[in-house]
Amino acid sequence: MLEKIIILDFGSQTTQLIGRRIRELNTYCEILPYNKFPHDDTTVAGVVLSGSPYSVYDDAAFKTDLSALRGKYPLLGICYGAQLLAWQAGGKVGSAGMREYGRAHLNKLYDNNLLFNGISEGTQVWMSHGDTITQLPSEFKIIASTDDVPAAAFRIEGEKTWGVQFHPEVFHTEDGTKILDNFLNICGCKKDWTAASFIESTVKDLRLQLQDDKVILALSGGVDSSVTAVLLNRAIGKNLTCIFVDHGLLRKNEFDKVMKDYEALNLNVIGVKAHEKFYNELTGVSDPEQKRKIIGKGFIDVFDEEAHKLQNIKWLGQGTIYPDVIESLSITGTVIKSHHNVGGLPEKMNLRLVEPLRLLFKDEVRRVGYELGMPENLIKRHPFPGPGLGIRILGDITPEKVRILQEADDIYISLMREWGLYDKIWQAGTILLPVRSVGVMGDERTYENTVALRAVTSTDAMTADWAQLPYDFLAKVSNEIINKVKGVNRVVYDISSKPPSTIEWE
Repeated sequence: MLEKIIILDFGSQTTQLIGRRIRELNTYCEILPYNKFPHDDTTVAGVVLSGSPYSVYDDAAFKTDLSALRGKYPLLGICYGAQLLAWQAGGKVGSAGMREYGRAHLNKLYDNNLLFNGISEGTQVWMSHGDTITQLPSEFKIIASTDDVPAAAFRIEGEKTWGVQFHPEVFHTEDGTKILDNFLNICGCKKDWTAASFIESTVKDLRLQLQDDKVILALSGGVDSSVTAVLLNRAIGKNLTCIFVDHGLLRKNEFDKVMKDYEALNLNVIGVKAHEKFYNELTGVSDPEQKRKIIGKGFIDVFDEEAHKLQNIKWLGQGTIYPDVIESLSITGTVIKSHHNVGGLPEKMNLRLVEPLRLLFKDEVRRVGYELGMPENLIKRHPFPGPGLGIRILGDITPEKVRILQEADDIYISLMREWGLYDKIWQAGTILLPVRSVGVMGDERTYENTVALRAVTSTDAMTADWAQLPYDFLAKVSNEIINKVKGVNRVVYDISSKPPSTIEWE
């Protein structure tokens, strides 16, 4: 039976990061709203209480009765989670006077404590809180201090309960991974959650779930849908039919390249070229939300038409991943965002959903792809929006604008691969701006289009920094695009980060 760590989410921006770190230690974990602990789940090995934007004494703060967990499970409270443990037990929490944010060092480690096993005094930790524990209950014992925080970490006598007022999950806490690993040891975790074990158990579960039923899956060329297809194919073989729709807004030659990759994986794939339908329906449309809706509806219509040519389809496969599942619920349990990759299809076609990747983070999906023996170009492919170049052409869409953008983007991405930069970037792309400017080519005056280059670094796309690409690389890309792409005479580079900007322009 699969053991798990439950992370109760009190609203911290780093809750997902706690989950990623625990998964990296080969231990399965689930992130749940703070008030949704599964008391009847016998596979829970331990519980982590996340941070929060609130103070424990705020009326609006997220609170749950921790007495039902203390003593029954090993507990680790992080920042707000530690303060909540102390506050509910009769301790005092108050404003730190000045916000405790940034690097600190554990200059005192008290007694030989299991949570800090193998960790030396002076180790760097990362603080991020405006409150601090000013008085601990009598059964709470300090196990670590910093210059400014006497109760930087504590344990509760007679229980496997610990609290830390710093963030072990963030990169700047030098021994953070070791601290989390020590907690997993306290929980008795086997640490056998690997890509290979996931594949073995998932294929077995899919065979039991699907039996001889037939499944249809929409492919995008991206890593999530591709890994989903290979997993389903391993489980049910030819009972899986994949549909890859070319809406005319893919990258240059992408449809043919991806189809060859899918054929090499022995997937049963139907390729549909539907350029004219999409171009016609998008004629004269400039509003980005309207473009998205037209492209989304058009995709559903094409997919549905192809699906009705097949017989006895009962399931719709989707490449939903764990961040989608987490973000689809607020921490109060209210649905705030739908993540059906092909929204509307399950209801429209009266199909049941099968989502074999819904437990995985993006980096885990890639590891599973490698374990499945998939080609690297599919696994490492940058995220690409469902509406494709339709939202990278600002303003209305025409076949000529698509041609210009495809040519410019192909030069950018090809050179990025050639210079060894592609795998260092989370996402890159070219945007065609609704801006024309004066230029000079030879002895002639030009009045042509401007394209913007975009490249960001990230781990999960929730935040992203603009990539500091080498100047000589940017100069090379600019020269190649202006010299080779008819219709472009100016290239700019986007140096905006998320937030406040988004990765895509529309």
